[in-house]
Amino acid sequence: MEYVLTTNQVVKQYKHFKALNGLSLHVPKGAIYGFVGKNGSGKTTLIRVISGLQRPTSGEYSLYGVKSTRQLSRIRRRMGAVVEAPAIYGDMSARENLKQQYKILGMPSYEGLDELLKLVGLEDVGKKKAKHFSLGMKQRLGIAIALCGNPDFLVLDEPINGLDPQGIIEMRELILKLNRERQITVMISSHILDELSRLATHYGFIDSGCMVKEISAEELSDACRKCIRLTVNNMKAVCMTMEQLGLEYSVISDEQVDVYGEISVTKLTMALSDNHCEISSLSERDESLEDYYMNLIGGGSHA
Repeated sequence: MEYVLTTNQVVKQYKHFKALNGLSLHVPKGAIYGFVGKNGSGKTTLIRVISGLQRPTSGEYSLYGVKSTRQLSRIRRRMGAVVEAPAIYGDMSARENLKQQYKILGMPSYEGLDELLKLVGLEDVGKKKAKHFSLGMKQRLGIAIALCGNPDFLVLDEPINGLDPQGIIEMRELILKLNRERQITVMISSHILDELSRLATHYGFIDSGCMVKEISAEELSDACRKCIRLTVNNMKAVCMTMEQLGLEYSVISDEQVDVYGEISVTKLTMALSDNHCEISSLSERDESLEDYYMNLIGGGSHA
């Protein structure tokens, strides 16, 4: 498999704190790679390292097979990134922001500028200053700036954080369009897993600066367990019954519980009835990405 980005035992240490602790990662060419972790797990630190904004304390990484121990300035032109917040000039229009980026990159003309504005849905904003844009518009302008120079690898740090539902949909559609129509490999750092599950083809799960697991979306689908969700009237009795039957379960609320494993519904219903608990509803469901991640970092059966 061909990889756009690989990291090998990357460490980033600040005095006595290791933000990255031997992180190894592999982003396949053409993928939408979901870089998953809690806030503070090291996601942004890694993005800053591979973007050339910080140097690793130890370890190395490669972009398009070129190691970080060599000069990466030329190969890094194939990479665009939006790190933490979009780097935009608030007193400039969208068009002026793009022109400024073209100048920074030393591009000979403004060819493709109008196409970029249309791509991110900002072709009709005219001379409106970027500081008056909505958060979603600012995020899309940040992506347009990152796309100046026609990179084929795009790194986005929490691109949907703080967006309203419409903004999230627009961002999702833009990312899918970039990946499918322009064949841009996209790496998305996020802790909003429900939305990420609608996009990603591959995942890397990080915790405390370490890579816990890398997995494709297909492998994840196979690995996610099925469960039965029960709505009940006596959660204390449910917990007691699960312990008696030796079943794995997860309490969702005061009235709902997920039960995992091979289950005889008849046996379970009778056992609950014996413990004075009634089931008001029962449904099959698949384990969510969030459930999988929490089990993974919590040392559950997927670890």
